[in-house]
Amino acid sequence: MSTSVLQNEMSAARAEYPRVGLYIDGAWIYDRETAVEVRNPATEEVLGKVPKATGEDLARALNAAARGFMTWRDTPPQQRVKVIQKATALMRERLPLIASTITLENGKLYADAYAEADRSMNFFEWNAAQSLRDYGLIVPAEPQMQKFVMRQPIGPVAAFTPWNVPISSAARKVSAALSAGCPVILKAAEETPATACLLVRAFEEAGLPPGVLNLVFGNPAEISSTLIASPVIRLVTFTGSVGVGKHLTQLAAAAMKPVLMELGGHAPVLVCEGVDGAAVGRLAARGKTNASGQICASPSRFIVHRSVYDEFVAAFASAVGEVRVGDGFSQTAQMGPVASARRLSAMQSLVADARQRGARVAAGGGRIGERGYFFAPTVLADVPFDADAMTVEPFGPVAACVRVDDLNDALKLANSLSVGLAAYAFTNSLQDAERISRELECGVLSINHFGTPDADTPFGGVKDSGIGREGGPSTLDAYMVTKTVLQKTVSI
Repeated sequence: MSTSVLQNEMSAARAEYPRVGLYIDGAWIYDRETAVEVRNPATEEVLGKVPKATGEDLARALNAAARGFMTWRDTPPQQRVKVIQKATALMRERLPLIASTITLENGKLYADAYAEADRSMNFFEWNAAQSLRDYGLIVPAEPQMQKFVMRQPIGPVAAFTPWNVPISSAARKVSAALSAGCPVILKAAEETPATACLLVRAFEEAGLPPGVLNLVFGNPAEISSTLIASPVIRLVTFTGSVGVGKHLTQLAAAAMKPVLMELGGHAPVLVCEGVDGAAVGRLAARGKTNASGQICASPSRFIVHRSVYDEFVAAFASAVGEVRVGDGFSQTAQMGPVASARRLSAMQSLVADARQRGARVAAGGGRIGERGYFFAPTVLADVPFDADAMTVEPFGPVAACVRVDDLNDALKLANSLSVGLAAYAFTNSLQDAERISRELECGVLSINHFGTPDADTPFGGVKDSGIGREGGPSTLDAYMVTKTVLQKTVSI
């Protein structure tokens, strides 16, 4: 998108904040006790209030999903796809409004919010198309016997989505569930509720039957325990922190239910001997400040060969120091605020801990201004291996840099944590690239760039970073079950 077009759309998109409500069994509900207030991270002003689902609301949502399953699973796949395509077309028409809402709620740059919303449409299109080619199997058998394996929707899904990618995560889960023939109860983040409402409204207007998509907000612990314990729910899918993911997995295990978990990471970046350290450092500045570092695949631990370490850190710090931080709607800003006072405090704590342990602040290091949750993008150099910045996912614009002697040390350090979601490597050696691909413990590895998977490739982690994959050829697997049918062709 050209700069002029983006500026025009940005100006047109700054509309009134959408109304937030629960959506249950095809009806919007607004008259409930307030759960939380939604604040604009750039100004700290209140945007709106989020209604809290009652126990009766959750029971109604479960009953609606159970009825919706009877309807949606028996709807021909071609007809399901038409509804998904219509909703996707409506959302594409409303991309400026969706992007504006994300920026208001989340704080990220409007251009990044627009890119997230635009990219999210790929998930609907890919998953819908996959549902039309998700075939079963015919197994060779003896005469008068037929053996075949059917693929069927698993049933109603409880989907929990985060605030940092409010349309992307919801799109992944809702698109896969609906494409597979499963209804959804979506529990979206209270910090970014209106974005979820816009997604649901598109499906309402596209003619999705009542009960097939429900939206709830409120007390996260109450909602998760109620939904997961219910016999209606057949799958639990969550994107968020490792701690919450483990808790939900325990609840699901107690109810003997499968889970699809995309959890946190602390992405290592291996910068190998022989690369242009300064060029990689400048590239790292954009990778680290994308969405203010508040994405699970954000590069966080920069593990750099000592031969290029100094030039890398110098270029990284210089480029980060030039990043213009401001309101996500500003046409000159290159990074927005962090999303909340809690994230701001976390950044301050990470930097203070690193300083106390002897790290050097090469760039940034503190809050910007006194209003809004703005934090300067920060490069920490010579960080001790046991500092919080090296062991705790920052989920913000803080980068920790360390030097290593060789690839052995780099791999050992990169693999030393219990998480393994995204990872990055920069090398001019095919031999090293092959070894890194084999030995680096992660679910997604990008070599010589900071890109991440789109709808056509799987995304997910290893170790504590999750269970299962979203996207790619296997995108519907978690939402389907196989049924083996052995049929005699003659009666007894």
